[in-house]
Amino acid sequence: MKEKYTYNRNNDLRIYQGPRSRFAEFTFALSVFFQFIKGFRSLHFQGPCISIFGSARFKEDNEYYQQAREMGARVAQAGFNVVTGGGPGVMEAASRGAKDVGGHTIGVNIELPFEQKPNPFLDIWVDIRYFFVRKVLLFKYSVGFVIMPGGLGTLDELFEAYTLVQCDKIPQFPIVLFGSEYWQHQIEQLKMMEAKHTISPEDHDLYLVTDSHDEAMAFLLNRIETFAPKYKTFRKKWWLGEG
Repeated sequence: MKEKYTYNRNNDLRIYQGPRSRFAEFTFALSVFFQFIKGFRSLHFQGPCISIFGSARFKEDNEYYQQAREMGARVAQAGFNVVTGGGPGVMEAASRGAKDVGGHTIGVNIELPFEQKPNPFLDIWVDIRYFFVRKVLLFKYSVGFVIMPGGLGTLDELFEAYTLVQCDKIPQFPIVLFGSEYWQHQIEQLKMMEAKHTISPEDHDLYLVTDSHDEAMAFLLNRIETFAPKYKTFRKKWWLGEG
């Protein structure tokens, strides 16, 4: 689904500046509703996905780009759709890797004034205005998560997945942190949190840190088989305009 890319910074800023008129809040709630419907209509029939997260800033000559490309290929070969944030960098690499082996790629693109434009290796994508709607869509249709090196957005996605699994808001889907050197300080932080009793020792069992594509795929497939419920599929209804 190819849509025109638009972004209005001022409108987004106003949303987070305290209470507004009742009409403004009502129209905001409506816009959120229609963003969800837009996403549901795009992703409802695609089948089970594995999300691959990571920085938009890595170029083709970067090692993390190449590792993400290989990961995208492995996920596609295992029979899953590759879903990403739809942009450049790691997202492009993962989508590109999936296409290398004939896989299906999906993008949930966020409308931003910089960096984020849909990459050319997507079979379908949907442009989403709000980060929280985008994250719901990425997590709703995924049965596993691969966290490649990235920045603040990647950390946000990592801890969203981690929190949802830890709090039993989603099944114990696998979380792979790819790149042990990159993530070592984050793991040290988690161990310190355990030492201070803000997380439990068993919370470390919810993720894998690795530099091996084979190890990553084994962890993904084992936990998906163990914890993922049967994925429901639906047929499109022509009378709903679903094609």
